[in-house]
Amino acid sequence: MTVDIRDERAAGLLEARDGGQVVGRIAYFVLAGGVPALVAVHTVVEPGQEGRGIGGDLVRAFYGIAAGEGVPVVPLCPYAAAWAARHPDEAPEPPAELVAAAQKQLAEDPSQW
Repeated sequence: MTVDIRDERAAGLLEARDGGQVVGRIAYFVLAGGVPALVAVHTVVEPGQEGRGIGGDLVRAFYGIAAGEGVPVVPLCPYAAAWAARHPDEAPEPPAELVAAAQKQLAEDPSQW
């Protein structure tokens, strides 16, 4: 079964839906100031939905959105970072200064995640 992936930018969510029900999501933010980037903070696949490839589909779509916008991805989420390490051809490594800026922005307001 194929899931529908939707970017809910205003909410900072990339959602995977199956039959209208959210079955997975990536929580993210857009890096403020300087060079824009999409920062993946947390990837969740709902209980009972594991093993369907939803997490990988979400991360692949996230990188696709970023590529379409011409911006890098900073995968602070452990799942997204592991996926990126396994798929270097699809997930270019972000510059260290962007990673540091994303970590700083997240640390300044961790309550939003």
